[in-house]
Amino acid sequence: MVMQMDYPAPVGKLSFTGDLKAPLSDTVKYCILGISIILLLLALGILAWQTFRCCTQTHSSFSQHNSLNNDLLNSDEKQGTAGGAPCTRVEDVNKEVQRLSRCLSQNLVPSSDSSQTEEVMGDQASIKKVDGTLRFSIYYDQLQSCLVVTILKVEGLVEHSQKCNLHPFVKISLMWAGSHGLELESRVNEECQVLWTVLQEWRTRIVKGSCNPLFGDQFSCVLHEDKELRHMNLRMEVRDFDKFSRHTVLGEVRVPLGQLNISYPLELQENLQIPQKDLVGEVLLSLKFLPTSQRLEVGLLKVKTVLPEICSEKALYARISVQCNQCKLRYQKTSSIAYCLVTVFNEILMFSLPEFPLEQCKILVSVFEIHMTKKSTKHLIGQLTVEKDKSSEDKHWSLMMGSVRQPVARWHGLLL
Repeated sequence: MVMQMDYPAPVGKLSFTGDLKAPLSDTVKYCILGISIILLLLALGILAWQTFRCCTQTHSSFSQHNSLNNDLLNSDEKQGTAGGAPCTRVEDVNKEVQRLSRCLSQNLVPSSDSSQTEEVMGDQASIKKVDGTLRFSIYYDQLQSCLVVTILKVEGLVEHSQKCNLHPFVKISLMWAGSHGLELESRVNEECQVLWTVLQEWRTRIVKGSCNPLFGDQFSCVLHEDKELRHMNLRMEVRDFDKFSRHTVLGEVRVPLGQLNISYPLELQENLQIPQKDLVGEVLLSLKFLPTSQRLEVGLLKVKTVLPEICSEKALYARISVQCNQCKLRYQKTSSIAYCLVTVFNEILMFSLPEFPLEQCKILVSVFEIHMTKKSTKHLIGQLTVEKDKSSEDKHWSLMMGSVRQPVARWHGLLL
């Protein structure tokens, strides 16, 4: 007996193409397609515009370059036919830039001396007229061999300063003629000069905001038996105080003590004079110029001064700064050497020059005295300057440029 079982009816095949539908409608799809086409057209337009600008700029620059080259060639041909030296536009632009930089530096900086630090003295050659008087008193006690100097007051500074916010003070220097009839090798005419040295220095207090300051400061020192009054001068400088140590010398008064009877207190009033510098020593300086590497070698060989008294604790060192084409290079210092009548350094300092050719160059050598055993402030002994300008140049500089790559040594006067 055969059993018959009932099976379910077969299910028909599903039509995926008819039953499955996309989640977005036809309207949304058409909108997305339109936005994509618009963005594509915008990108193509931007690309075409940038390509057009690049082509036009390249063409214009190329045409300008060709015209400039043609002008330069024409100018060179004209100058060559005329027999003159060729000149390009680049040289003119460089000259104009240098001229503008000089004008800008002169406007920004009032003077070249205002950028110098405490140890660099200001150049007072620009002072044409000095107004004002200095009142002081001098007395020499013969029993105690003591010299007493009293600064009383200063009058009439307003006409010279043209301002009423002066902060004046007086610097007093007791100068002693340590050597007479000294012949400087750096002098062309070899005239005899007196070599001075500073025995003592004082400073009065600062009177702020006064053109007629009252001081009343008194200073004294004991003179040694070998230091005669007839070989001494008293130099009193009236200065305007500056907080950055750029003191301006308003005028000075010099008094030869040997020509005055100061056995009793003597009160004097003298007119301020144009500041002058005194010869305090000699320096043997060596210069060497290397044009290929654009370097300048400054050698400090010897320093000759007059010792007021023998002291083994004193030492000398020099600071050398170079200013080239209105650009001040970083200064360099020598080592400290024991102070004697002839101090031998034999040191070479090298400076890299920033620009070439050299239209203006100034070498400033400052010699200082310090104590080797204890900490104390440095004392300026003197300075010398070797300068080259468009109109004139120092003889030492001329000798150096005449013998390139060879050191040239020459004696210079050390001034204070």
